[in-house]
Amino acid sequence: MNEVQDNIWTNKYFVALMAIIACILWGSAFPVLKITYAELQIGPSDISARMLIAGARFFLAGLMVFAVHKVMLRHPVKVARTNLLPLFLLGLAQTGLQYYFFYNGVAAVSGIKSAILNSVGNFFVVIFAHFIYTNDRLNVGKVLGLLAGFGGIILVNWQPNTSVGWEFSLRGEGFLMLAGVTTTIGTFWAKHLGKTLSPIVINAYQLTLGSLLLLVLGIPALRSGGLTPTPLFWVLLVYSAFLSAAAFSIWYILLKHNKAGEVTIYRFVIPISGAILSAILLPEERLTISIVAALILVVGGICAVNYWQQIDDKGRKRLAQVDN
Repeated sequence: MNEVQDNIWTNKYFVALMAIIACILWGSAFPVLKITYAELQIGPSDISARMLIAGARFFLAGLMVFAVHKVMLRHPVKVARTNLLPLFLLGLAQTGLQYYFFYNGVAAVSGIKSAILNSVGNFFVVIFAHFIYTNDRLNVGKVLGLLAGFGGIILVNWQPNTSVGWEFSLRGEGFLMLAGVTTTIGTFWAKHLGKTLSPIVINAYQLTLGSLLLLVLGIPALRSGGLTPTPLFWVLLVYSAFLSAAAFSIWYILLKHNKAGEVTIYRFVIPISGAILSAILLPEERLTISIVAALILVVGGICAVNYWQQIDDKGRKRLAQVDN
């Protein structure tokens, strides 16, 4: 990128606009996925069919990111052979395992609840960072943000009008929580690889290599011929691949030119847009008072955690200036 382009990607208004666009794209994945399942009449137990769809989506998304990096940005996409195994391991966690849990979890949970539960990864990152980095410790503000966020997670799973009260299943809510764990692992591994490789190149390889695991798991569905693609399915598949390629590319460029805390605070848009779009596009879903309350807690938790992270960053910067 030239100097003019760099200045655009650091303009606070442009950063806000692009970050919100990326997060709305991610949020739209929840209803799109539910519509895809309904269109192909994929049953709750048909894991291989969901893996085939996921693998095709992320393989196509990886190719799109390669094309953007090579054609639009005119940057090389080759990496040293020694980087292939680390990139494959990243793809295994960030795309393969994460979306195995995500696709199967969404199949058993509403689109609105999925959008909220998916936010748990933001909180896991904060917790894990406390034990990994000496300069990223928990403080009172972060802990309060975490409590608010996990309070929202608990509330969205609470069913006050039933005799059970608590609604939680391993293959539904549990898988979405595990998706958050795997994406957290992938986040730290990607940060490590980002020291020597372009973030967009990392994303292109991890999407493509990670999709191979999903495609292998989807082979039984391909052999059985049970899936009958429709024109709407192809539109949804291409859009799903596009949203992944576009959102991740935008996000990694923003992270390259701006402080992480200034960008990640916009992730609160994901559960909001995911919940609202699910309520609009999925006729069987609606926003209830408890869901709105849970959404407020989760969004507030994300904002609080990012706010106190920025406070910590500014404090460390002032100390460094004093020492110098």
